Amino acid sequence: MKQFFQINSYSIISITLLLFLAITTKAQVGIGIANPAASAQLDVSSTSKGFLPPRMTQTERNAITSPVPGLMIWCKDCGVLGEIQVYNGGIWTNMMGGYPAAPLPPTVTIGTQEWMTKNLDVVTYRNGDTIPEVTDGAIWASLTTGAWCYYNNDPANGVVFGKLYNRYAVVDPRGLAPSGWRVPYNSDWETLSGSLGGQAVAAGKMRATILWNSLYTGSTNESGFTGLPGGRREEDGTFSNIGKGCTWWSQTSYEQYALGQWVLWNYAYTLSQDFIIGLINAGYGIINRSAFPQTSEFFPDPVQYGYSVRCIRE
Repeated sequence: MKQFFQINSYSIISITLLLFLAITTKAQVGIGIANPAASAQLDVSSTSKGFLPPRMTQTERNAITSPVPGLMIWCKDCGVLGEIQVYNGGIWTNMMGGYPAAPLPPTVTIGTQEWMTKNLDVVTYRNGDTIPEVTDGAIWASLTTGAWCYYNNDPANGVVFGKLYNRYAVVDPRGLAPSGWRVPYNSDWETLSGSLGGQAVAAGKMRATILWNSLYTGSTNESGFTGLPGGRREEDGTFSNIGKGCTWWSQTSYEQYALGQWVLWNYAYTLSQDFIIGLINAGYGIINRSAFPQTSEFFPDPVQYGYSVRCIRE
């Protein structure tokens, strides 16, 4: 009799579990709500608590095996403070369907300044508005608004060198640099150079020791700045100089009356395989010059160029 009771007890428990599983796998689930919405499989209601998705780094996210469309996570190190991301079946996106924020790069302190050690790689302005990617060369050359691209429109270059931005993106009032950072001014570049002993020796201390086609004697990257030869996009939308140099925008600009007209001069800063040059933008062609090793010089350069951006702490 005792054995019969035990068997039937186990049977009842098993049947109950089966019924529970059958109901819960087909029925809607409501948490904090008695009557879930008809179109929702899971309906969560609360006025004091939120929904918490899995939290992970970008590296951990990329290690997810065979993610399915709609998979959602919180990327802890993407952007300044992290963000919700969703897999769309091909790539991870932000909640607006745009490119997700990239993790902020590590930094290095040189003298009194704190610099990012990688080029900027953002696809939104500081307020969240999207910066368009422009691949077509003719369209790039005619732009009057902010845009970015990869060198040769190849995302593989972006992984190493970051993105190239036109001048309009740099000066857009919505802000290109992440919160707490800014695009440097000429004075910032001059301070950096001075901290490294002046432009006679600064270039070698700023250059990474890899990926350059050739390096000027004394290139050590001892500063930790890690300048890589990411090249640039020309005013006509073509690409040049990868492996040979990198140019970073400066925020500095001023108006000057020259050649019978007022000209807006915008600055950038170039690190080449054997010299540093300061650049200014006057909206017309480059003045020819000799590349004297480790010297600095300003010359005109059109606004449509696509240059890298290296941020400095505000």
